[in-house]
Amino acid sequence: MFGNKTDRCFTLGQLCKTLLLTTLLSPLVMAEDLWSQSHQLESEGKYAKAGAVLEPLLEGPASSDYGVLRYAWLFYQQANYNDSIRNYRRALSRNSDSLDARLGITLPLMAQLRWSEAERFLKQVLALDPWSYTAHVRLMAVQEGLRQWQTLLKHTQEFNKRYPSDVNGWVYQARAYLWLKNRSAAEIAYRQVLRRSPKHSEANRYLYDGVVQD
Repeated sequence: MFGNKTDRCFTLGQLCKTLLLTTLLSPLVMAEDLWSQSHQLESEGKYAKAGAVLEPLLEGPASSDYGVLRYAWLFYQQANYNDSIRNYRRALSRNSDSLDARLGITLPLMAQLRWSEAERFLKQVLALDPWSYTAHVRLMAVQEGLRQWQTLLKHTQEFNKRYPSDVNGWVYQARAYLWLKNRSAAEIAYRQVLRRSPKHSEANRYLYDGVVQD
């Protein structure tokens, strides 16, 4: 009825292997489910819940640099900038080589207008990756925040050489020229903006509505 002894031993052995495999894989399957839930909740704008489901993955064997970075990002999405900064620092303490953490922490710092601190982290990134696009765009925003118009102007000129198809350098260049009272140069820069982004609201307001950026 139950087969011979050899068959029963084989079946028992397979069962043991299956149970062992299930035991080993269960934490991995659970972790993948949590990552998936977190991304789904984020897509629905439920940032607090998206972060909360990751908390079991932030400590112990399941913890990862990515988990801490994502946790920090989700705090940023909630405008909870202090907790975002704290967790980006936590990510840096885990991995001092992380460019992601250095770039990430600039977002809540900039949101709090802590321009000089953000500048320090961006320059650390650029020391390792001299023409990081993200770092340069954020550094231009920081220089605008610090009202360093001559520095910003020079920066945009170098940036536009390296990213000639990008619109951001021309936008910041136009703003720098406006603050330096060079309206003709600002107009040329804004026209360059429209070549790359014809519906760009700021450039259109300045060129056709006479609205000057504050």
